[in-house]
Amino acid sequence: MFDALADKLDDAWKKLRGQDKISSSNIQDALKEVRRALLSADVNLQVVKNFIARIEEKAVGAEVLSGVNPGQQFIKIVYDELVAVMGESNVPLAEADKPPTVILMAGLQGTGKTTATAKLALYLRKQQRSCLMVGTDVYRPAAIDQLLTLGKQIDVPVFEMGTDADPVEIARQGLAKAREMSVDTVIVDTAGRLQIDSDMMGELAQIKETIQPDDVLLVVDSMTGQEAANLTHTFHEQIGITGAILTKLDGDTRGGAALSVRQVSGQPIKFVGTGEKVEALEPFYPDRIASRILNMGDVLTLVEKAQEEFDLADAAQMQAKIMEARFDFNDFLKQMRLLKNMGSLGGVMKLIPGMNKLSGADLEKGETQLKRTEAMINSMTKAERAEPELLAQSPSRRRRVASGSGFLERDVSKLIKDFTRMRSLMQQMGSGGMPGMPGMGGMGGGMPSMPGMPNMPMGGMFGGGRPGFRGQAKKKKKKQKKKKGFGTL
Repeated sequence: MFDALADKLDDAWKKLRGQDKISSSNIQDALKEVRRALLSADVNLQVVKNFIARIEEKAVGAEVLSGVNPGQQFIKIVYDELVAVMGESNVPLAEADKPPTVILMAGLQGTGKTTATAKLALYLRKQQRSCLMVGTDVYRPAAIDQLLTLGKQIDVPVFEMGTDADPVEIARQGLAKAREMSVDTVIVDTAGRLQIDSDMMGELAQIKETIQPDDVLLVVDSMTGQEAANLTHTFHEQIGITGAILTKLDGDTRGGAALSVRQVSGQPIKFVGTGEKVEALEPFYPDRIASRILNMGDVLTLVEKAQEEFDLADAAQMQAKIMEARFDFNDFLKQMRLLKNMGSLGGVMKLIPGMNKLSGADLEKGETQLKRTEAMINSMTKAERAEPELLAQSPSRRRRVASGSGFLERDVSKLIKDFTRMRSLMQQMGSGGMPGMPGMGGMGGGMPSMPGMPNMPMGGMFGGGRPGFRGQAKKKKKKQKKKKGFGTL
């Protein structure tokens, strides 16, 4: 997400290295790089001009303090302007005084409107709001079938009257059904077209007039760049929308749509689609997106994702196991799967400050290593998972696991060795007050640095990593009495 834009903005900061302060002369090269980065990201030209003018005014004005690192000061100014361009703060969905709240979904064909409808319904269900989806797209083959399938998947009811009914009448009866069912929110999925035409706009206008929605959300494809902003502006002029949902943002390396929609159309982005899964919908927070663009990570979103997956009681039990050196392969496998539920390894890593520079090769290597590790653990018996020292003490067991998982004995031996070291370090850090993610106790150390993933310490992902971590591992230790635990290879 925004990788190309982030890389080009990095070049701008380099122009200010070695400077004592920001001046009108030395800032020009940096501004030129920012301008090029935004234009190549397909940001609207007028938005770019206004953006650069405001940055220059602030950078050389009284707001810049003498003695401050000019590169850091410039990044702070760009960050503030990015937030301003995208809308300052999150704009929540409207909520009717008297239920149900009615949301009308609009957009062109192929933007992911039907999927976005289901994603929004699931999001609201997680907010403890009951929903009804209404399928009025009688033109696209299998559109209603798709909505029904998605409804079953997320356990949200769907109202439809087949493909022969009038879309306006479907919407009217769907709203009546929602009132009868006493649901909190009704989401109406409408038909899209390959381009804006009078028939499409007329039908949308009729549906809007009939159901009187509280929110009219336009679903736009972020991959279309500034054209998404122009489309939002056109829809708002002709229909009147209250916000936009940007889909396919996970595949957008440029960010032109996210930076243009608010300024060109005047309407806020309310949600973004960040993947194909039905859970992949996030509220749009301009400050968090600006942090991602500037390679600062997005810790708040990471915490929210983790809190959705992790149970506080489990976290407390895990912390106790870590403190007592009882952490085993069952616990490790459980944490690996919870990590997968949060999204791809690359997606999670890029939410962590400082980790955005990992190359695609590193991330791919990490994904591969996680799969290898899971395969080896799945080849262990229940006893071996619960007591890893059995494998540490028995070469024949390691050979059997290697044969069952399709890897070499040395791969299994390395896994056991690294796991043993990791468990010891986790116990030491845990007894010393290991930091953890808010809401997750000291669970941070549960993810070790995996073999073949030297640049991606998994413990650091959850607060378990600390500066000097590796150095501590290499220090010579005084002789200690042998403790009950793992054997050595």
